[in-house]
Amino acid sequence: MIPLLIALAGGLGAVVRFLIDRQVAARVRVGLPLGTVLINFTGSFLLGAVTGWWMFRAGDPGLRAVLGTGFLGGYTTFSTASVEAARLALDGRGWTTLVQSLGMLVVSLLAALLGVILGSL
Repeated sequence: MIPLLIALAGGLGAVVRFLIDRQVAARVRVGLPLGTVLINFTGSFLLGAVTGWWMFRAGDPGLRAVLGTGFLGGYTTFSTASVEAARLALDGRGWTTLVQSLGMLVVSLLAALLGVILGSL
């Protein structure tokens, strides 16, 4: 039953990611894929918070898997960030590629760290 719930939550996370990305793209016109940055930032923070919570508290491991692996795994998108960086590189936008790639990594790591810290309180 848990694998089915993980699959359903992953699909829901992917749909939420798609809707948020479209809304950001429709409202913000810049040379960086800000929707993906926002999604990976919020997803990393939330996964960090879930992880921090379960590090110090008893809880249902199935629920953790559904939230973390399922929903947040479907919501966050390393592959999309990689493809967007490749597109920027192929367009000859070297500095933008570097800012997007390193920025995404740093922002996501810091968000996850903050989430773990806050989740463990």
